[in-house]
Amino acid sequence: MKILVVEDSPSMRHYLATIIEGGSESYDLDIVEAASGFEALKTLPHHKFDAILTDINMPDINGLELVSFLKNHPVYRAIPIMVISTEGSEEDRRRAAALGAEEYLVKPFESSDLVEKLRRLLRVA
Repeated sequence: MKILVVEDSPSMRHYLATIIEGGSESYDLDIVEAASGFEALKTLPHHKFDAILTDINMPDINGLELVSFLKNHPVYRAIPIMVISTEGSEEDRRRAAALGAEEYLVKPFESSDLVEKLRRLLRVA
């Protein structure tokens, strides 16, 4: 399985990758990282992703704009998306869901919550 992690903070990208890799002992996982929404868009044509995790607050293309683009694109619309953000209001959650994000996780979070939501996203037991 291949996951794209879109996060502008290098330390948060590393943290997310570490948690994801630690929670994937029962299946093979490949993580690709992008430092911005624009970098994610440049990466998409070169891989077939099983899930995308994205922050909201990023330079150039923010996470909600990325979700909107992906869910309106015929090639990428079926890829499940999890938004991971410090923005935790109900309005932010509703906006992300309305754009097509299947999961939403508020920072800071417990690593077990990330693993659980990712397994749900990937439909892995």
